[in-house]
Amino acid sequence: MVVKYLTFSITVSLILFFNHAYAKTIYGKPRIIDGDTIHIGKSKIRLHAIDAPETKQKCTKGGVKWNCGFESTQFLLELVGNYEIKCDTQGKDRYNRYIGICYINNININRQMVINGWAIAYRYYSLDYIKEEKIAKSNKVGIWIGEFEEPYLFRKKNK
Repeated sequence: MVVKYLTFSITVSLILFFNHAYAKTIYGKPRIIDGDTIHIGKSKIRLHAIDAPETKQKCTKGGVKWNCGFESTQFLLELVGNYEIKCDTQGKDRYNRYIGICYINNININRQMVINGWAIAYRYYSLDYIKEEKIAKSNKVGIWIGEFEEPYLFRKKNK
């Protein structure tokens, strides 16, 4: 029992140590990849705790399909504009992307994507932004104007 506990504790400690070793703050002008992924220089950053529609993903409103993934990407592009941003990262994901919360001055970009309806709170990884998602849903903004498939399910089906 003690050996199992020690093995577990050491494993968890090593995972936390090595993941934390990748934590850093990244500054610069981002290149927008999609609604939840940006690049700053050679650093690829996945926005923490949000999941945006894929660029080619369609949503429906009143039975009519529209390119919500493209619109999500466009919203992030317009939000960032010509600003340099700061991303506080917390480690890397399995695709070697940093996971971060990014800011324009003091404005949390991740939060803005969710509260404006262009991303959902990614509950699988975090409970952050659930309140913002509820606000977007009740205001029927962004993807909440109609029906959509959750982005992670869309990705799963379209691998």
